[in-house]
Amino acid sequence: MNIFNTYLFQPIFNLLIFLYNVIPGADVGFSIIALTVIIKLALWPLMSSSLKSQKAMQTLQPKLDALKVEHGDNKEALSKAMMTLYQEEKVNPLASCLPILIQLPVLIALYQVLLHGFDGSTLNQLYSFIHNPGHINTIFLGIIDLGKANIFLAVLAGALQFVQTRMLMQQQPPKQVKGTEGAKDESMLASMNKSMMIFMPIVTIVIGIKLPGGLTLYWVTVTAFSIAQQWWVFKQKKAAEIAKI
Repeated sequence: MNIFNTYLFQPIFNLLIFLYNVIPGADVGFSIIALTVIIKLALWPLMSSSLKSQKAMQTLQPKLDALKVEHGDNKEALSKAMMTLYQEEKVNPLASCLPILIQLPVLIALYQVLLHGFDGSTLNQLYSFIHNPGHINTIFLGIIDLGKANIFLAVLAGALQFVQTRMLMQQQPPKQVKGTEGAKDESMLASMNKSMMIFMPIVTIVIGIKLPGGLTLYWVTVTAFSIAQQWWVFKQKKAAEIAKI
């Protein structure tokens, strides 16, 4: 726990207070947005790698479905065929998960900072070269108290979650021919995706109305940044695919 505090929580907390000190207006909301953007930019290469891997796996899905039909219940042959396909296409199925796992401790630390950072007692963790403001103004834009739950920010977070999920769904591979095993799997997957597109925003809103506004603002910022990053990565990927034609 001390290692987590020393190398993750404390540096992120000090960066938040530094931004609070230097950004005009003494508005912690802008500091949270700036801090979130800085961390997301630092993690950009990892997240971009994860998104590219997800896109590559989606593109391979029709070929994977064909292999399932070809090898049926022969799991050993199917496994070998899938590994061969991954090698030929230069795709690592684990590549989309690893970057997320690496950045997870950083995001947990950021969450803890925003959960406890408004407590005046936490200010004793400031480095000697960071000015202690003595008090943190939690009012954002003069009307939103980020120390308390805020339904507007919760609904905004849910709406952005819907947009992000829908964007990912639009990147799905072409539909399989009706009647094939792949088409059945795809139909089930499409149904699950549609359910998630509705379910996740609702869960986001339900959780968001219970969290302090500072955390919900962080959630809004992360999701908005992720939407922009997905758009950019998918645009670059599409341009690269067109260039190969």
